[in-house]
Amino acid sequence: FFLWLLTGRMSKPGSGGLMTASRSNVDRQNRVRQLTTDVVDLSKDPYFMKNHLGSFECKLCLTLHNNEGNYLAHTQGKKHKTNIARRAAKEARDKGEIPVVNTPQPKFEPRRTPKIGLPGYKVVKQKNPDTDQYSLLFEIDYPKIEEGLQPRHRLMSCYEQKKEPPNPKFRYLLFAAEPYETVAFKIPSWDIERDHQKHNLLYTNWDLKTMKFTMQITFKRGETTTDMMS
Repeated sequence: FFLWLLTGRMSKPGSGGLMTASRSNVDRQNRVRQLTTDVVDLSKDPYFMKNHLGSFECKLCLTLHNNEGNYLAHTQGKKHKTNIARRAAKEARDKGEIPVVNTPQPKFEPRRTPKIGLPGYKVVKQKNPDTDQYSLLFEIDYPKIEEGLQPRHRLMSCYEQKKEPPNPKFRYLLFAAEPYETVAFKIPSWDIERDHQKHNLLYTNWDLKTMKFTMQITFKRGETTTDMMS
């Protein structure tokens, strides 16, 4: 009798409650669907599509949805919003509205200073009577060297140069400073004294007052004077 008052009819124990919950769920889904479709016009959504099975698809994210409400919930998610932003950026690039990220940047050519010719120089051949060692003293004048620069030097083997056939008996000592041409001296390929305790045998000096670069190299004992320098 109590069950009849609640349902309005006799039913098996438990069956009335299950049917009521099922109907409530269907009614709720219908109300949500109706509410969302009233607020949002899905016909204007370019990514909304109903397939031949009666379910709904998002053409942008390639996802499948059972109803409009589920699709609308998907449109508020991170994945859908991210894909929309990517699509908008791509369309803007295609229209030339924003620069493409991987557009190659223009290459800047290194600054080339016009050369003003060779610097003045002086080379002195020397022999130390106490040590019986030969040395070469180079003095290079750079009165018009660019401000803030200091002359550079390096030794070059005979195989690096292209001016004459390589001769392993000689190598080249180069001096460079902008805007002057690089000057090279052909010297014997003897062993150079590099004992750091003998400071007077190998040294360089750049005098800012006279704008003169000085370098002395001393050859190890036992070398001869044959073809001292060309």
